[in-house]
Amino acid sequence: KRKIVFVFFLLFYLGTLLGNSLIIVTIETSRALESPMYFFLFYLSLSDTCFSTSIAPKMIVDALLKNSTTSFRECIIQVFSLHFFGCLAILILMLVAIDRYVAICKPLHYMSIMNQRVCSVLVAIAWVGACVHSSVQIFLTLSLPFCGPNVIDHYLCDLQPLLKLACTDTYMTNLLLVSNSGAICIVSFVLLMFSYVVILYSLRNHSAEGRKKALSTCISHIIVVILFFVPCIFIYTRPATTFPMDKMITVFYTFATPLLNPLIYTLRNAEVKNAMRKLWSKKLISEDQRL
Repeated sequence: KRKIVFVFFLLFYLGTLLGNSLIIVTIETSRALESPMYFFLFYLSLSDTCFSTSIAPKMIVDALLKNSTTSFRECIIQVFSLHFFGCLAILILMLVAIDRYVAICKPLHYMSIMNQRVCSVLVAIAWVGACVHSSVQIFLTLSLPFCGPNVIDHYLCDLQPLLKLACTDTYMTNLLLVSNSGAICIVSFVLLMFSYVVILYSLRNHSAEGRKKALSTCISHIIVVILFFVPCIFIYTRPATTFPMDKMITVFYTFATPLLNPLIYTLRNAEVKNAMRKLWSKKLISEDQRL
């Protein structure tokens, strides 16, 4: 059973690394993918890779061990990285929605509004926002007194399982957790879905070809948003009670979502697929010339 879990985790993680790395390299090397949307997609793939890497290797190793141990320092680092890259992915998804709104609803002013400087500033704000959010999580964790049990019934270190180990009443801490992580998840999800409703509504004035292309892009983004936010909302917007499905949901959004993101974007995006084909063709030609 442990070997099956190990292989399952390993394959998902390797798939995540391969898929996101391919997107990162393709966007970085292709001149056809220089629009703001792909600039944001580059950072989404980067955040997905780091998000998965901050959790997956430890879970893969632990899958083979009967009694795995984690130091308090390692646990704190995992809490920080989990929330930092998770929040960064949320904020990047919001930037992608803003980009699509401007592209579809303000097409004539798109390049002037979403210029390189504006995009860089928005990404920098996303990094700062993610850092602030994860710092709050660390502050809440370090404010808890730990003096008794030290066994976490979970796959990873997070504030919810750590609350159960604290030697104090954690009601206020849990309330702060819900108002921080939970509020970010719900508000971001509502804003994203509302923005895509506005975008889809505005498509009625576009040509059939333009409507089809924009609809395909927006639907892929909506799928990513739902897959990412629904598990997070379930985990972070309820009292500090555990359900049997918690571990399975955690595995889904830490392994499956970062893997599915590149698949959804590449399979539904002709420009990315064409750029990948050109990149692969250039690589094959360069190898033939060497031979």
